[in-house]
Amino acid sequence: MTTYTILILLSGLVIFSYLFDMISKKTKIPSVLLLLFLGIGLKQIVTYFQLETFDFLKILPTLGTVGLILIVFEGALDLKYDSDKNKLIKKAFFSAVIILLVTVAAITFILHQVTSYSYYLCFINAIPFSIISSAIAIPSVSSINKAQREFVIYESSFSDIAGIILFNFAISNDTYNIAAFTNLGIELVLIILFAMLSCLLLLYLIGRISHHVKFFLIISILVLVYAIGQSFHLSALIIVLAFGLFLNNADEIRIPFFRKYFIYPNISKDLVQLHQLSAESAFIIRTFFFVIFGFTIIIEQFQDFTLIQYGLLILGAIYLIRLLYLKFVAKMPLSPSVFITPRGLISILLFYNLPKEMRINGVETGLLFLIILATSIVMSLGLLGAKKEGEVVKK
Repeated sequence: MTTYTILILLSGLVIFSYLFDMISKKTKIPSVLLLLFLGIGLKQIVTYFQLETFDFLKILPTLGTVGLILIVFEGALDLKYDSDKNKLIKKAFFSAVIILLVTVAAITFILHQVTSYSYYLCFINAIPFSIISSAIAIPSVSSINKAQREFVIYESSFSDIAGIILFNFAISNDTYNIAAFTNLGIELVLIILFAMLSCLLLLYLIGRISHHVKFFLIISILVLVYAIGQSFHLSALIIVLAFGLFLNNADEIRIPFFRKYFIYPNISKDLVQLHQLSAESAFIIRTFFFVIFGFTIIIEQFQDFTLIQYGLLILGAIYLIRLLYLKFVAKMPLSPSVFITPRGLISILLFYNLPKEMRINGVETGLLFLIILATSIVMSLGLLGAKKEGEVVKK
């Protein structure tokens, strides 16, 4: 491909993504779903004309990691804390953690029964399929009521964080004894302290940098901090969520010392610009990530009946557990919350980070794509149904 051909292709993808976002707002079909199909379509064209391409699997995890950081950060910047939200945050946290753990247990049992692999390997392979994707959930709920939207943002972000913690814990320990859980506790304390220091440092830098280009620098430092934390197997997504919440609520902190050294006159204006930059950056990264993931899908895998069987069993477990928890434990309205449990970017990232020796036959990218596709479609139908109910009530 020539330079101009590549530029035309990249620009075209961004334009299509923008159009997909507009379609998504009207139809409630997640734009990432349309991007996946676009990637699949491009793969068929490339295969038909026998065009030479790059090995996109080499850059997919990196793109996904940056996208995850930006999407969680953007979602956190939308959240304004007040004491009245403690109940909502607590409900979202327990919903994310309990549903995650029970779903992992259920999928572990399913995989063990259908593949006969050890519970340990099935447990590790079950985690990517059990995490709610904030990358799909957060952009998809912009039109639902504020309370449910904030619940989704908190729940999906907590699910991402808890999923990463569980995944790191699972692949780092062959046995789950007292020493393993003690190390986990120490790691959580360290990441919380690391998050507090990072938030203060980054806010201080925002107020002190006078250069006209500073927000990309801040985002780059945030990515750097995340990468350093993850390299030490710390669940650094906590830092990203904490920094977004901290920035959006810093002006509510009344401690004189803090206000003297960290709050500056243009903080509100800078926050708006940072939010816009993170949103547009997340849009670009999300576009390329999901198109590339769709491009890497091997369509022939869907001819395997076993894959369909695994997918239906996993989907049944996902929705049954969520339905029972929201109805009998959380005691909250089922529509549309019960449908908003998409799998996506975080599932893909963890799946590709599975060591080869820990993967099990039958759990392939085709199964992952099937779960992502099905949960996205169910979410779309649920949101569309909720919208129609809302319109009837208004009338």
